[in-house]
Amino acid sequence: MRLSLHYSPCPNDTFIFHALANGLVRVPGAEFDITLADVERLNQAAATHAPDLCKVSVAAAAAVLDEYRILRAGGALGRGVGPVLVCAGGLRLEDLDGRPVAIPGRRTTANLIFGLLCRERGLRPQLVEMVYDEVMPAVESGRCAAAVVIHEGRFTYAEHGLACLLDLGAWWEEERGLPIPLGCIVMRRSLGLELARAANQGIRASLLHARQHPQAGEQYIRQHAQEMDPGVIARHIATFVTDSSLDTGPEGEAATLALLAEALRLEPGPGRALPADVFLAAD
Repeated sequence: MRLSLHYSPCPNDTFIFHALANGLVRVPGAEFDITLADVERLNQAAATHAPDLCKVSVAAAAAVLDEYRILRAGGALGRGVGPVLVCAGGLRLEDLDGRPVAIPGRRTTANLIFGLLCRERGLRPQLVEMVYDEVMPAVESGRCAAAVVIHEGRFTYAEHGLACLLDLGAWWEEERGLPIPLGCIVMRRSLGLELARAANQGIRASLLHARQHPQAGEQYIRQHAQEMDPGVIARHIATFVTDSSLDTGPEGEAATLALLAEALRLEPGPGRALPADVFLAAD
């Protein structure tokens, strides 16, 4: 069976999926057609139920769990890995009320957490949606007062002359006492549990292969990271690929369920409930 698998060109994803994408590990009974896309494009694809498997923001997963189930492997979850709110300096949080703030997509976990902060502080910024690598230039140019930064921007915003207004990930961790669930792999429920377990095992095997043979995927990772500095690539992988990427674990499940509940609370219209089987059951 041919399955469509969508994930991002970011180093954490290409590190995890290199072996699976290049036939170094296999899922019995399945072959994969790979698509790489920006995180918000992935969220949009999952919203249309197009891919069989897709990396999505946890915030976006809340709206698609009727069609998809969250796999236990391949996600990004941890402490000290969350989005950062940056500005050109000299601003306070309250100064953002009514002013334009760049966000890397409305369905992203980063935007959800920023929204939770704004709700708590009574702020109503003007959200300006753009691709994640455009948010810092928007602040540099003066188009936006601040930006919600994800991915490698967490490590490089100072190089752009920007200052950290608030570490949104740290804020979530302090508020909830939980790690921050950024992204997860969802798989179409209609494909069945047996194939879901096999796919989950394949993703785990691909990550283990990457850890055991770190040089094997270097070219693949650099190719998709484009102009990213090798040192930043290494730091990106070390930060966003954790043991939770092998298995969500009980704490990861609790953190993900907490964020999914917040995402549903912010949805307009009648309240929705999460399905009983959000996650693929542990082996």
